[in-house]
Amino acid sequence: MADSPDVRIGTAEREQAMQRLSEHFAAGRLSVAEFDERSGHIAAAVTRGDLAPVFADLPASVPTAPEPPEPSEQRSGGRRELAAPIMGLIVLLALVLFFTTHTWVWFLMIPAAGIVTGGLRQRHHEHRILGDGERGDRILERRQRRDRRRRH
Repeated sequence: MADSPDVRIGTAEREQAMQRLSEHFAAGRLSVAEFDERSGHIAAAVTRGDLAPVFADLPASVPTAPEPPEPSEQRSGGRRELAAPIMGLIVLLALVLFFTTHTWVWFLMIPAAGIVTGGLRQRHHEHRILGDGERGDRILERRQRRDRRRRH
């Protein structure tokens, strides 16, 4: 009885059917005109039997693209991950030194530490874009030489 084509469908079933149809369209199995026509049939469907002709000439399931592998903890970069805790410790250290020595000079450590840790993040970002291999190092060296020439 549950699989009977005369069973009425609701919005959830129509949305699932539209999702399946969209996957087939994304896989290139349908033209724009076919997708529009079949979408109209799905929107007007009242029973399961009304949905059956829409998918009659399409495969039962659409293979999904493999998901990219999760980045490993080791590749994420230990130095970069330490940047935020180091900045917090520098601020606390500057406060302690300020109150113990009664001089404001210690607060200059905060922007200096920010520059250093920002450099760590920037280097990680460039290596992530260029790659960690020899080719990425060569490109990075060329960029650094170009930047030095522009400054002079």
